[in-house]
Amino acid sequence: MNTDELHRIRAEYDREVRRDARPDAAGALVERAGAVVRQTDPGPGWNGVLWSDLDGATADAEIASQVAYFEGRGAADFEWKLYGHDRPADLGARLRAAGFVPEPPETVMVGRVEELAALPVEPPEGITLRTVTDEAGVDLMMEVHAGAFGTHRPRIRHLMLTLLREEPETLAAVVAMAGDTPVSAARMEMRPGCSFAGLWGGGTLPQWRGRGIYRLLVAHRARIAAERGIRYLNVDASEDSRPILERLGFAVLGTTVPYVWQAGGSGPGAA
Repeated sequence: MNTDELHRIRAEYDREVRRDARPDAAGALVERAGAVVRQTDPGPGWNGVLWSDLDGATADAEIASQVAYFEGRGAADFEWKLYGHDRPADLGARLRAAGFVPEPPETVMVGRVEELAALPVEPPEGITLRTVTDEAGVDLMMEVHAGAFGTHRPRIRHLMLTLLREEPETLAAVVAMAGDTPVSAARMEMRPGCSFAGLWGGGTLPQWRGRGIYRLLVAHRARIAAERGIRYLNVDASEDSRPILERLGFAVLGTTVPYVWQAGGSGPGAA
């Protein structure tokens, strides 16, 4: 992809995935509130700011407004998803001053579905794919996540169970099995009318890495997206997955950093 095309795709991504975002689960609310677009989930789902249109004169007041909003709702935490091209340029510093804590940066990558769906990929020997359709499948994914990332993710489990129950057409999740053992897992989230589908949660147990399973799961989900008429796959890539995705044909749109505010955290002036 050349520079002009990437700029066009980034503008389309900002519009469809961020500014005109839809809730990621039934029961969640996405709304435009002043100069931001935010999602609020009354349960254990994701709360946060998806998009903003700020400048140096308005940023601090808007940050304070969102903190007050989520704090007033009793949220334990919420995320301000900051992109490298968001303005003002010092928005990250302003968020830190307001008590937000940055998590590791990720690279926003995009690939054309038609090219990724055509990748010549076969399952490695001994590996089969299991489509996730129920709670047992979700628990297999959580087992992989715990082994691959070293963390338990109850919020992701809740999201997947909610989507399977309320909006199964928006989720494609798969587990790579070595016999009865889950060794890799990933999901794709799709929204009606959106040109982009998000790839999330791709992880492989350390002892099974380097065998092409990650590549297999990307191609598998791309074929599902192609059947739905989706044009692009987007990924918030870690440093581990970025080189693999680049070899598959993904291009860099920019960077993103999750800034997380926690109730009772270290706000301005705290010791």
